[in-house]
Amino acid sequence: MREGRVSVNGTTILDPGAKADPDRDEIRVDGSRIKGRERPRYLLLNKPRGFVTTRSDPQGRNTVLTLLQGVREYVYPVGRLDYDSEGLLLLTNDGDLAARLTHPKHEVERVYEARVSGVPDARALTRLARGVIIDGHKTAPAKVRVLSVIPNARRDHAILEIIIHEGRNRQVRKMCEAVGHRVLGLRRTRIGPLADPKMPPGAWRDLSPREVAALRRAAGIV
Repeated sequence: MREGRVSVNGTTILDPGAKADPDRDEIRVDGSRIKGRERPRYLLLNKPRGFVTTRSDPQGRNTVLTLLQGVREYVYPVGRLDYDSEGLLLLTNDGDLAARLTHPKHEVERVYEARVSGVPDARALTRLARGVIIDGHKTAPAKVRVLSVIPNARRDHAILEIIIHEGRNRQVRKMCEAVGHRVLGLRRTRIGPLADPKMPPGAWRDLSPREVAALRRAAGIV
């Protein structure tokens, strides 16, 4: 500072005891601005199929970040939603909340609707609910029910509602395959207390203060 390398709001500051607020004042060192802390941002996106839930992709595929036009904060996806799946995805720059939401011990529910080949019988539904072995490990207990049956010339399809609180890679697809029913389509309809059935694919919005508070409660943040 004594070398005159620091300025605040265009004025060179030589006194090491001078105070400034990086969130309100323009502070520069050698002409480069020091950025203040980003404001917390909480976004809900209805992810379409054909997008990856990362900030960048080495294969050059579209990422969900390309859908967030006008968002300047460094937000990132919370949890996974695979390339061929659609539905609700939370993005934020709140690292503490993101870590809690993705840790299984907090048991934040994720609700999915899966269209599967065939109609699972009572035994298959019980297996899904109690847990099945995928990738060498048993899944945690889940809630599963058949929402509807869709007639098909070759093999009827079923729409299942599956509620889990884990976030393992392609978990719902692998669970269904483990009991003999291939997933034909997968959509996430709720994350903890968050749902928005009227949001069109590709759309996003900021969470309301009430929704953020509910999400923090669900993650165990008082």
